[in-house]
Amino acid sequence: MSLPKTIAEYLEQLRSELSKADPALLQDALYDAEEYLRSELAAHPREGEEALLARIASSYGRPAEVADIYRDTEITVTRAMRPPLPKKTETSSTWLSVFSVLADPRAYASLFYMLLSLVTGIFYFTWAVTGISLSFGLSLLIVGIPFVILFLATVRVLSLVEGRLVETMLGERMPRRPSYVSREGGWLARIGRLFSDPRTWGTLFYQLIMLPLGIIYFTIAVSLLSVGVTLLASPLLGFIDRVNVEGATVMLPGVWAFSDGTGFAAWPALVLLGLLGFAILIGTLHLARGIGWLHAQIAKQLLVKWGE
Repeated sequence: MSLPKTIAEYLEQLRSELSKADPALLQDALYDAEEYLRSELAAHPREGEEALLARIASSYGRPAEVADIYRDTEITVTRAMRPPLPKKTETSSTWLSVFSVLADPRAYASLFYMLLSLVTGIFYFTWAVTGISLSFGLSLLIVGIPFVILFLATVRVLSLVEGRLVETMLGERMPRRPSYVSREGGWLARIGRLFSDPRTWGTLFYQLIMLPLGIIYFTIAVSLLSVGVTLLASPLLGFIDRVNVEGATVMLPGVWAFSDGTGFAAWPALVLLGLLGFAILIGTLHLARGIGWLHAQIAKQLLVKWGE
């Protein structure tokens, strides 16, 4: 492929080289390349784009070379960040696949994300609804247009913030740079692309659905954790039941029901309840990991892929 003569052509060749790569990686590569090329052009305004690209081809690299570097770096980083998996044997592979979730950091991170999603969902929903309402309300005034532009810009910034949360907690590769927006055509063209970019509206839709999703995630996590921890603690609660004197004011539902009337709890039943609680907690971690993967795909689609 011939050496590009303009920055726009360079970026288009880079996009073509990374067309099969992760969209988040493509966004980062395009942003980094344009930032570097634009800064070099600003530092040498008399040189011209063609001469500039010819000069830095050996330092920054041709589009194909830059694409190879990004792909190799992505593989290395992905392997380093991937949590180690325990070794499996033929006899223990089934049980290991069930109990290995206890040592999976991604499962705990997904569970924490489910709890956190209620807070972020409330914030995103409030921000989106308030911004949309004020945008329509101020549209009749001259300050309405700048407000709408500012609001949509903040929506794109919040998509980057949410992307970092999704990548850190759920393990899905998300953009680490702002969305690539071509600078060709001046600031009016860039504002127009902000309105016409489907990812802007995809992010806004994502913020609106985060509240119902956050309520669902939070309810599932709190309900299962409460039941699992309570049942797991049944043997201990049975001991507390045994040592309590008659007429105790603290009632322990699910534990006192197994008392034989003399103050001694039915220990076999309590042990079974404890095992059931342990099983529920393991199932909760598996469910959290599955929900985390599913939500990561939703976030990837709406914040990164939509409109490509």
